[in-house]
Amino acid sequence: MELLITGSTGFVGRNLLMRVTQDPCWRRIVLPVRDPAKLRAQLAGEGIVEDGRLLICRVTGDFWELPGGVCPDLVIHAAGLLFGRRKEDYFGTNVDGSIRLAVQLPRTARVIVLSSLAAGGPTPADAEARGMHHADRPVSLYGASKLTMERELRNRLGSRLLILRSPMVLGPRDAATLPLFKMAAGAIRIKPGFAAKHYSWIDVGELCEAIVTVAAAAAPDWEKHGPFYLGSEQLITDTELIATAASVIGGRGVTLSAPQVAIRLASLVIDSIPSWRAAAPSLGRDRVREILPGRWVSDGRPFAEHFGWKPSKNLRQTLGETAEWLKKEGKI
Repeated sequence: MELLITGSTGFVGRNLLMRVTQDPCWRRIVLPVRDPAKLRAQLAGEGIVEDGRLLICRVTGDFWELPGGVCPDLVIHAAGLLFGRRKEDYFGTNVDGSIRLAVQLPRTARVIVLSSLAAGGPTPADAEARGMHHADRPVSLYGASKLTMERELRNRLGSRLLILRSPMVLGPRDAATLPLFKMAAGAIRIKPGFAAKHYSWIDVGELCEAIVTVAAAAAPDWEKHGPFYLGSEQLITDTELIATAASVIGGRGVTLSAPQVAIRLASLVIDSIPSWRAAAPSLGRDRVREILPGRWVSDGRPFAEHFGWKPSKNLRQTLGETAEWLKKEGKI
């Protein structure tokens, strides 16, 4: 069978590529990327040999112009823009780019799209967890772009599409967690707001296993279900996330709460200074809209029951592995 993965130089896509190269069922793995040299350097760093199964092809921007002869049986669409400044940036990549990819695919291809809890929005006030039956209410441009992407692809792909909405993803090869660890190493650690915020999360390796599980499932079931939420059974708070990151690197600081209005003002400053925005993309104005709500908890039980998949890692294991990767890369 032929597999096509988008986003293979990114956090989830990179981990997913490492996972699927271990599976001999894939006759060819097609990897469209903007920067083939970057992908080849990553493969070499992971000890993965670029053999005849891997087809690396250059694409321009979000146009996804695939080379002739590419006819995937399965597409895993993991690419997307996580941090942007304008609505046009998010929608150009996450919506328009996804549509351009979809129209090039053969009618026989099944498609798994990695979306986000942000497409649904925070947990409703009257619920313990956001479920598949709740109305979608994204609070950020990022979330709105992911929801629009889901709807556009559903209109075009129908029963060939399965949408997975992941919560916070943590694990090795995620450079975006570097600010968390740098803060955790300091004497003063800042959390937004005075009340505890509650989150669902998932280990990136377990997310990849969940995707592989879906890939092996019968496609006729897909149209009847989803979008599926998935995640660890362990809920965490923002304070616990910071404390655990500090613990695995030996940090001994104190965590203080900052008023949410201060976080909003900081996001305005960060967005206006390119170097700061690059260093802390998750603190830009749009993503701060997701920091302010107090509960981002989703119900992953329907996915676990339907596909027979269950996560097992705890937060300390995952952050420990993340810290080891960051140390290996010389980042902390």
